[in-house]
Amino acid sequence: MAAGQRVCAVAEIGAEEAKRFTVGGIDVAVVRASDGSLHAVNDICSHEEVSLSDGFVEGCALECIGHGSAFDLVTGAPNVLPATAPVAVYALAVEDDSVWVDTATVLNSASLNS
Repeated sequence: MAAGQRVCAVAEIGAEEAKRFTVGGIDVAVVRASDGSLHAVNDICSHEEVSLSDGFVEGCALECIGHGSAFDLVTGAPNVLPATAPVAVYALAVEDDSVWVDTATVLNSASLNS
C-alpha cells in the first residue's frame, strides 16, 4: 500500500484541474498538469492566504487567483511575482487507480528553509 492518505480516484482529477483535500490536517491541492502528470502542493499561496486549488493550471504551474502568482508543480518555486517564497510539494503516489498523498514527505524541504 502507498504511504500517506488516499485522497481520491485518479479519474476525479480532470485535465488541467486542481482539487483541495485535507491530509493530516494540511490543505493540499492535487493538480493534474497539462502533460497529465499529478502533483500535490500546499493549497495556500505563500504570498497571501488564498486557496491555490481555486486557481488555474497552465503547463506545469498553478496560478493563484489572488494576485496571479504561479508556482511550479515539481519544485514549488514561484514563477511569477508577487510571491517570492515556494509552497511545499508533497509525495504523491498512484496505486490501484487511487491517488495517495503523504504530507510527512515534503519533496522540496531544502528550498523551504532558505
